[in-house]
Amino acid sequence: MKKAIESNARILAVFAIACTAVVGIVNLLTKDTINKQEQRYLIKTLSQIVDPTSHDNDMTQSCVIIQDDTLGSEPQKAYLAFKGDTPVAAAITTTAPDGYSGNIYLLVAVNYQNQVTGVRTLKHQETPGLGDKIETRKSDWIFSFNGKTIESDDDSHWAVKKDGGTFDQFTGATITPRAVVNATKRTLLYFSEHKQTLFSSTQSCQED
Repeated sequence: MKKAIESNARILAVFAIACTAVVGIVNLLTKDTINKQEQRYLIKTLSQIVDPTSHDNDMTQSCVIIQDDTLGSEPQKAYLAFKGDTPVAAAITTTAPDGYSGNIYLLVAVNYQNQVTGVRTLKHQETPGLGDKIETRKSDWIFSFNGKTIESDDDSHWAVKKDGGTFDQFTGATITPRAVVNATKRTLLYFSEHKQTLFSSTQSCQED
């Protein structure tokens, strides 16, 4: 009986090791494919929110890491656009921590004149049919940020209409658009204050 148990245990151990090895190999083989897909998506998104004719550099290669609680608790990235040596715009990743169903991850593009050129939702878990209107395939609401500027931290325009601002909320869902508006506002203010430092930073998104 004891030998049978030991034999079964060895078989299970070998099986577990084999399964782990297979998973590791699959992850290794798919990692490169996933990275390439993510890179293509990033390039496509950047071209939608920063006019490709406005700059002559590869924004994915002109990138800096940002660590600032204004943009989220985790490190964020700023993709920089230049025309020659002249700063043109930046697309900054930012996190809205107060979505209805958790974090909402955004990419906010702002030109050097502090004007929003585009916002895109990168990832979220908001309610389908309600909060997911922050996606371009669900609604054109996210385009309402295009061309917007901000006067100061207390600019009352930067709020949903229910809070006295100019941005529409969704029927049955105010928390989601409020979170996105506030996160975009914070990103715009951050850029306005730090743009000179951003564009003079060593351009590398490799973390130490």
